[in-house]
Amino acid sequence: MNEPTDAEVDAIVAADLARYGNRAGPSTPLGVHVVNWRQLPDADAGREWTALREWVEWFTVRYRVPASVVPNCWWKHGPLVEELSALHTAHLAAFDSSDNGLGPISWHERLAQALPRLSRSGAGCTSVHSDTRPRSWTAATDDAEWDAWTSQAHAH
Repeated sequence: MNEPTDAEVDAIVAADLARYGNRAGPSTPLGVHVVNWRQLPDADAGREWTALREWVEWFTVRYRVPASVVPNCWWKHGPLVEELSALHTAHLAAFDSSDNGLGPISWHERLAQALPRLSRSGAGCTSVHSDTRPRSWTAATDDAEWDAWTSQAHAH
C-alpha cells in the first residue's frame, strides 16, 4: 500500500474541515489577563483593585449575593480576594467575543462550585470586619529536624 501524497492528505484535511468545521477555535488571545496578587507591582495595584471592586459590586448585586457570603470588607480577606479575582477573570473570558458560546454556561457552573468556598472565605464578617490571624511559619519548623528529614527520600 502506498503512502498518500501531500496533495491527497491536504484534500482529506480540507474535506474533514468542510464536513466538521474548524474546531481549533480562534488563534487570537482573549482580552483578559490573570492578576497574580502575590506578585502584583504597587504601580499596577490601584488599577487592578478598582477593576475588581467594580466587578465585585456588580456581581453581588446582579446575583444577589448576601453579605454573609461576600462581606463589605471582602478586600481584607486574602482567600476571598483570590476567589473573587478568579471568578472575575473567568467571567471576562466567558463573555469574551472570542468565546465559542459555551463560556457563559461554563461560568455559571463554576460559580455554583465557587459559592461554598466564598461562604467559607469571608466567614465571620457580616456588619463589622473581624480580622483573622493568618497562619505563621515563623519558628514552626525545627530546621535541624527538617535538614535531617530531607537528607533521605523516605520512599519506603
